[in-house]
Amino acid sequence: MNRTKSPHAGLARRDLLKLTGTGIAAFGAASIFTVSNAKAQTMSNEWDKTFSRSGKVDHEKVTFTNRYGITLSGGLYLPKDRAGSRLPAIAVGGPFGAVKEQSSGLYAQTMAERGFVTLAFDPSYTGESGGEPRNVASPDINTEDFMAAVDYLGLHASVDRERIGVIGICGWGSMALNAVAADKRVKAVATSTMYDMTRVMSRGYNDSVTPEQRAQTLEQLSRQRWEDAANGTPAYQPPYNELHGGEAQFLVDYHDYYMTPRGYHARAVNSGNAWTITTPLSFMNMPILTYIKEIAPRPVLLIHGENAHSRYFSETAYEAAAEPKELLIVPGANHVDLYDKADMIPFDRLQSFFAQHLSA
Repeated sequence: MNRTKSPHAGLARRDLLKLTGTGIAAFGAASIFTVSNAKAQTMSNEWDKTFSRSGKVDHEKVTFTNRYGITLSGGLYLPKDRAGSRLPAIAVGGPFGAVKEQSSGLYAQTMAERGFVTLAFDPSYTGESGGEPRNVASPDINTEDFMAAVDYLGLHASVDRERIGVIGICGWGSMALNAVAADKRVKAVATSTMYDMTRVMSRGYNDSVTPEQRAQTLEQLSRQRWEDAANGTPAYQPPYNELHGGEAQFLVDYHDYYMTPRGYHARAVNSGNAWTITTPLSFMNMPILTYIKEIAPRPVLLIHGENAHSRYFSETAYEAAAEPKELLIVPGANHVDLYDKADMIPFDRLQSFFAQHLSA
């Protein structure tokens, strides 16, 4: 594998995060693979997920194509006792920089155990999905990925297309809300430990980035484009979630998930890999929660940990959303706890929420 590095790659990672206003959840990526345009990667037939396989659920790898012609790879989960009936369905995405073999797959499998057809997917340019260059994110294309998942579910023989919901985790929580605001086919949306990716990239954590810092970041990223164009390939950031000492606790928490047997996956963006340096550009001027009120009258459920550094994203989104809406704060939970800790993730509430709003 070849990784093109920019002369700016020597900039301290902490300085880059300070300038861009992003943190570990906003970056991290998989390696560069040679792919053919928008085709999917070769999919593994092994159960290579970070969670145990359920005996109550049928699972298969599937592919589907988004509106931009990129082939996405997904994990489809169906209740074994479905008996040929058409069931409600849920598309599941996230966290930002993760793959379907991690948190989204766990959510999808658990909700399938509870009677839903579910689809966890790798976003464009990541994991086993197609698109090149590798490990690029886009608020537009990744919002479209959710809509494409709804396309797929609505055409599946086991799904009642009038009973489709969405779950977005971490950074894909904001993509989910943006998608549902526009896609009126979706009847209900829930987010867990949500990040507003455009807000954190453009304004930093707790909106701490100054106009001068923003201008400096845009200057650097704009000039990086010339370097990438001259090289014919994008430069990538330093590896993510490697600890060197002195990191904030939430960065330690990310490491404990993405870089240990608990949640490590070689294809995941955040498991010691990196996004392209210029990934933030398309996020900087695009506040994707602008139209959150237009989700109504369909319901919104926002779930967040009491002790999560990111809790303010869900609180702000809750204030901006129209009724019906609910903000559920999980006592004692930090941001990463809601990735995989089944005793803390409120699956009972997710089940009752979707059972109510995806009812026949």
